Amino acid sequence: MKGQFSPRLIAFELTGSCNLQCKHCRASASKEMDPDELTTLEVKNVIDNIALFFKPILILTGGEPLLRDDIFEIVEHATKKGLRVVLGTNGTLLNNKVAEKLTKVGVKRVSISIDCAFAEDHDEFRGVEGAYNDSLKGISACKKAGLEFQINTTVTRHNFYDLKKINSQTKELGAAAHHIFLLVPTGRGKGIAEEEISPDKYESVLNWMYDVKDDGVNMKATCAPHFVRIFHKRSKADGIKLAHKKKGMHAMMGGCMGGTTFAFISRKGDVDPCGYLPLHAGNIREKPFNEIWESGNLFLNLRNRDELKGKCGACEYKIICGGCRARAYAKYNDYMDEEPYCVYTPPKLTGNES
Repeated sequence: MKGQFSPRLIAFELTGSCNLQCKHCRASASKEMDPDELTTLEVKNVIDNIALFFKPILILTGGEPLLRDDIFEIVEHATKKGLRVVLGTNGTLLNNKVAEKLTKVGVKRVSISIDCAFAEDHDEFRGVEGAYNDSLKGISACKKAGLEFQINTTVTRHNFYDLKKINSQTKELGAAAHHIFLLVPTGRGKGIAEEEISPDKYESVLNWMYDVKDDGVNMKATCAPHFVRIFHKRSKADGIKLAHKKKGMHAMMGGCMGGTTFAFISRKGDVDPCGYLPLHAGNIREKPFNEIWESGNLFLNLRNRDELKGKCGACEYKIICGGCRARAYAKYNDYMDEEPYCVYTPPKLTGNES
């Protein structure tokens, strides 16, 4: 299996410092920077290694990455190495000058979080009064600078019934995409686990996303791998033929990207399958990223979906879905166990195999 997989996306957490106090923050970010965060030189060395072996989209995130004094230097370095750079930000620190400079050094897109349809609800969720309006100002700055932006929304009980309105606002703002995140209870998110929507509502969100997929803005489900199952089943029912342009098992791997086409590098150099699964395949201060990616046991295990347990192991969609490994770990302390928020029961377990 070694050599069959290449990272399409790498999220690089540059700092744990943030100017907001979001209730669901997987990084448990605070105002202070960790004293052992990667230095500018260490970050550049990681980027050099990534660019030498792979050509992924590099997502610079945090915390709030704009709080790093060297953020523009890092972006420019990655751009010169041939990587497509996007920036994950809460948007509150974006102004005309910052947006123009990000464009100049090579950022191709910024993702800005809008979690509620109304300012007071968003501010309460993000922990700082005025955050909503500041994010909208940041979006205006992006538009003025010609910097492409997307909207990220984390779905909870708090905003479940506002999703359609948020999606409409996303279109009105002129976003390139609307990415829907399903809450995974890690970091500070553990403290609001009761805010997770039910599995049935989870399924309804994904079906709604299928319904509006061609409705004016690109939609993507994140931390919701069984959208792939829904997409395949409903496309087949609608008479839509799905073609796989690539060959081999790698092309068929979909759903949960952790360790198969996605990696997360923490502010301290830990290399994880994703930011929501707090297990390490290695650390770049001890071993180069490419070696961790190719031979880390954690990654190798995640690429072998024949070892999945419970419903996921019996499911005919396990290759293209795989279930959320972070959610399985949070629930069962076993990242290969079944996805606890999937309502689908495979025919193998019902005796209805055709």
